[in-house]
Amino acid sequence: MSFRQEHELHKRRFGRNLGLGLVLAGLVALVFGLTVVKVGVDGFTLEQNSEARD
Repeated sequence: MSFRQEHELHKRRFGRNLGLGLVLAGLVALVFGLTVVKVGVDGFTLEQNSEARD
C-alpha cells in the first residue's frame, strides 16, 4: 500500500500557512508580553481624577 505523492501546490501552501502561523503566534506573544509588562509595573490600577469627584 503506497500513499499518493504530495502535489507541489500543497507543499507551497503548507510553507505559506506555517509562515503565517508563526507571524500570528509572534503577534499574540507580543501583545501578551506588553500586557504582562503593563499590569506588572504597578498592578492593575485605574487612575482616578480627583477633580471629577468634587
